[in-house]
Amino acid sequence: MRSRPGTRSPQGPRALAAVAVASVLLAGCDRPAATIGPGAAPGHQMAPEARSAKGPTPTAQPYHRWGLTAPLPAPPSPPARRHLPPGDDPLPVVDRVPTRDKVVFLTYDDGAEKDPRFVDLVRELRLPVSMFLTDSVVGPGYGHFARLRSVGASMQNHTLDHAALRGLPYAGQRAEICGQQNKLRARFGIRPHLFRPPYGTYDTTTLRAAADCGVTAVVLWRAAMEGDGELTYAHGPRRLRAGDIVSVPSGEPTGMSLRERTTRLLREIQGRGLTVGRLEDYLQRHGQRHGQRHG
Repeated sequence: MRSRPGTRSPQGPRALAAVAVASVLLAGCDRPAATIGPGAAPGHQMAPEARSAKGPTPTAQPYHRWGLTAPLPAPPSPPARRHLPPGDDPLPVVDRVPTRDKVVFLTYDDGAEKDPRFVDLVRELRLPVSMFLTDSVVGPGYGHFARLRSVGASMQNHTLDHAALRGLPYAGQRAEICGQQNKLRARFGIRPHLFRPPYGTYDTTTLRAAADCGVTAVVLWRAAMEGDGELTYAHGPRRLRAGDIVSVPSGEPTGMSLRERTTRLLREIQGRGLTVGRLEDYLQRHGQRHGQRHG
């Protein structure tokens, strides 16, 4: 029944509650709805800058997540001319690239550490890293390196068994190098063009065997990131400079993890006004000039 003018409708508790809700809804039309966090008291509003866990926030930027204060600059476009030192050896041997580009090159040896978060770091920061793998060290962990390859890492040769090659006969050196070439081809469908001799030791027999296995350059290093996170240098200035090849061995028994050493290294690279380049972009394929022989 409709009430007559001048009379009041009865208002019980249920009617009063409906009026209160309607008032809140009408008031809410004048401003954005507030988000109340889980467990927050009624009337408590989140700060305007707060975001949903699903949305991007300043602290969710990849470089922040990995301990950097700014994103890494993108490397320059690959050079039209690749950089290899001249010489009469069967293969060039490089520990740094003669370039004016403000880049250094990150290389990782052996393949002992298989931290899934390292894959995340490479993917999120788009790091063009080169992995020099030893079959006996990688063991059953090739799946980890397949994931790394899928996010942009390159796979290169570091022998079958990590034997010191210098002084070994040609047949033994060829077996170590060609054997790992064949392993990597079977695992990834690739035949690497770069080779790092274990311990950085080699002789002319090493160069001849590597060339016969399809390698185009032997890669050493000028700087190395040790297990405690300190950089050491084989020669030259005691600081990173453009063109340096940096070695980061894996599987250190003590000290920092591969991921921790990489983030420390990236901070050092940024502090020097450098960024990370792809080593393969700067080393010309030997076979483009001389032809290749495969073992």
